[in-house]
Amino acid sequence: MERRKIVSVIGSAACFYEECSEEDRFKWEKAYELGRVLVDNNFRVMTGGGRGVMRAVMAGAHSSKNYKEGDTIAIIPSYDHNDSNDFADIVIPTGIDFYRDTIIANSEIVVAVGGGAGTLNELSAAWKFGRLCIAYDNVGGWSEKLAGLALDSKQIYEGVDNKVFPAKCGQDVIDLINKYISKFNKCFKCIGFDSPVWVEKQKSRWIGPVITDKVNRI
Repeated sequence: MERRKIVSVIGSAACFYEECSEEDRFKWEKAYELGRVLVDNNFRVMTGGGRGVMRAVMAGAHSSKNYKEGDTIAIIPSYDHNDSNDFADIVIPTGIDFYRDTIIANSEIVVAVGGGAGTLNELSAAWKFGRLCIAYDNVGGWSEKLAGLALDSKQIYEGVDNKVFPAKCGQDVIDLINKYISKFNKCFKCIGFDSPVWVEKQKSRWIGPVITDKVNRI
């Protein structure tokens, strides 16, 4: 049984659907639509669990016709489960503040929608991990600034453009994932002699739950 892929969505915390500027509402709507489209296409959604883009994309995930309990995952900076937004199914309270950004950045696909310094930190970490990085180029913030650019000159994958791939909508994101995810076949392992080391990804050996009539006793 193959595990469903998790897409991390990062971006502006300070955007709301009501009582906000047209720019922020546009950003919120883009995130909401992205969440719905991701779950429509059998992905799970992971965020930092806060407000703004994080809440919008999780709300969108809940609106999908394919939504199931567990499709939204929040990696929150505090120790308190209650610090997450109301659309998070699974809440993981890390207690490590912004250092939790590296956990969010380590999913196979990372999508940025606007965002400030925190988003920049997460996107840089995702790039360092060799993940498929996608950024909306029509919502302002760091995602628009970095869409279409390379964050450094290292070429990890042969035959793949060395850049943060630009997108304008959820379908663009799905198209980019379908086109490139099979090429992003390496996993960040460690830093060796001040340079990153990657290894080929191994297929999961997990085969799903085993049904048995035996009673396991400790």
